[in-house]
Amino acid sequence: MMGFDRITADPAILGGKACIRGMRISVSLLVNLVANGMSAAEIIDEYPDLEPGDIRQALQYAAWTV
Repeated sequence: MMGFDRITADPAILGGKACIRGMRISVSLLVNLVANGMSAAEIIDEYPDLEPGDIRQALQYAAWTV
């Protein structure tokens, strides 16, 4: 997927939505959290399995899709 190694889409996970590394954390959730003012550190506090690169790549993926 165009160099997005942290983004996965599996029909068995969240109905095939773009997710982070096969987890049930969608790209759209992360974009929404950032759009509503959460910092990367705050997001990682809420979702400790995430890494800063996951958030960065989710935003890059979202920009690429539009």
